[in-house]
Amino acid sequence: MTTLPEADALGGLRDALGLLKDREQVAQRLLDSSAKHSFDPDEELDWDAPFEEGKWFWPPELVSLYGTPMWKRMGEEQRLLLSRHEAAALASLGIWFEIILMQLLVRHIYDKAATSAHVRYALTEIEDECRHSKMFARLITHGGTPWYPVSRVHQHLGRLFKTISTTPGSFTATLLGEEVLDWMQRLTFPDERVQPLIRGVTRIHVVEEARHVRYAREELRRQMVTAPKWSREFTRITSGEFARVFSVAFVNPDVYTNVGLDKREAVAQVRASGHRRDVMRQGSRRLTDFLDDIGVLRGVGRRLWRSSGLLA
Repeated sequence: MTTLPEADALGGLRDALGLLKDREQVAQRLLDSSAKHSFDPDEELDWDAPFEEGKWFWPPELVSLYGTPMWKRMGEEQRLLLSRHEAAALASLGIWFEIILMQLLVRHIYDKAATSAHVRYALTEIEDECRHSKMFARLITHGGTPWYPVSRVHQHLGRLFKTISTTPGSFTATLLGEEVLDWMQRLTFPDERVQPLIRGVTRIHVVEEARHVRYAREELRRQMVTAPKWSREFTRITSGEFARVFSVAFVNPDVYTNVGLDKREAVAQVRASGHRRDVMRQGSRRLTDFLDDIGVLRGVGRRLWRSSGLLA
């Protein structure tokens, strides 16, 4: 892939997907969309309404144990309870990831013109992510479930990653955290089997995250053409390792203990579940196709992505 300096980026820069769009024009469109379609979850959602009896907190097909022998032995009440705790675990994971993302965005714009639309949109996205993190925290509290932090090892790996990540690596990780959850949430918010509050939370997140995905995709395409070769190679490796961390952290094993299940057996059955493997690959397919097209999934990095279970 040919690498060009950033100064040439407005002069017909192309990648395998075609001509790259002007960075400022993309950002201005996203700013205009943000002005029209942004939400205050504290005002938009009915936090006082009680949960509805017999409704799920996450679509059953997306619950980690769905279809396993353990799932078949569980009663409906325990299945619903597991969906409640897994929704809380995913909200906890989302907060962890969004805190990392906000730091990566601040690093990205540190030495860029604050008057540019590109930087103003990054600051707008940080505002969105602050609201999302508060919304997820309020959802966990409202649901009466514990906070489910990632493991200490993953906390340290996240700290290391956000310290050493290249700019293209940061945007690759951003897309990983956003697009898999986005796929699941697009199945959740129209699902009438699911609690109205959960549907409202996922609807807000899907609408606003669509802009974040667009921003990250456009910038990652640019970075994979303009960044130095070492940076692109380092991105391939670190993104593959982050995919491995993300796939493991996606379900916190403590949810099984907290709903009365044997944690070790539950984890083993999830790992052996063909249905769960298909869910995770379907959720990441749009992303991995895109990353493959722009040259991220190569060499050692591709092997790491495969070992994560997110790439067939």
